[in-house]
Amino acid sequence: MNEAAISTRQLSKAFDKVKAVDAVDLTVQKNTIFGLVGPDGAGKTTLIRLLCTVIGKTSGSATVLGLDIDKDAEQVRDRIGYMSQLFSQYLDLSVEENINFRAELYGVDAREMEKRKNELLEFTRLTPFRQRLAAQLSGGMKQKLALAATLIHRPHLLFLDEPTTGVDPLSRRDFWKILNQIPDITIFVTTPYMDEAEKCHTIALMHRGKIQAVDTPDNIKRSTGSNSVEDAFFKIIESKGYE
Repeated sequence: MNEAAISTRQLSKAFDKVKAVDAVDLTVQKNTIFGLVGPDGAGKTTLIRLLCTVIGKTSGSATVLGLDIDKDAEQVRDRIGYMSQLFSQYLDLSVEENINFRAELYGVDAREMEKRKNELLEFTRLTPFRQRLAAQLSGGMKQKLALAATLIHRPHLLFLDEPTTGVDPLSRRDFWKILNQIPDITIFVTTPYMDEAEKCHTIALMHRGKIQAVDTPDNIKRSTGSNSVEDAFFKIIESKGYE
């Protein structure tokens, strides 16, 4: 079995009296695609922000790539890539300029940056648009740019927070094709789309801050007698007495 890329024990985060993340135990194996699936308000974004050391925990513990999210926060940030829900590139810069800027932030060697940038532009099929301003890109192309910029420093672990929300179905499918072709990386992705869960190696179903089930998509469907992850999700929620 692969060494764990992420491990959490009773990880919790409360805002006032609301537990956005409630005693979460998770293990994510290296070089897999792990999907955190659930509706809006389930706690997915809060959990991913905890693991990326963007916010601090209330209780519990977690390691990312063997590093403690509290004691080793800076080292964690150096080794991960984080793509948030909101498009975070500069609209008044071109595709190429945005990638260059991100590379400089991470101190990527100039020669390495040029080689890596060209690889990523080709990989995301953005080469013909390298001089286009980010403001002039479609929603799907903006997501590809954000992904390329996030990968420029060769992170070991990629966090994607609802990367295809608001993107048309064809662009969603294309984005997932690209994800499946990224070599030697662990991907932790959150999504409200149950069909995207089918594309992950392992999924965790999250509701009201708690993890309701963790397994492969096929095993979760099989254990609930469901034809889809969506049906399985609602059966699990109903079985636990949630309205």
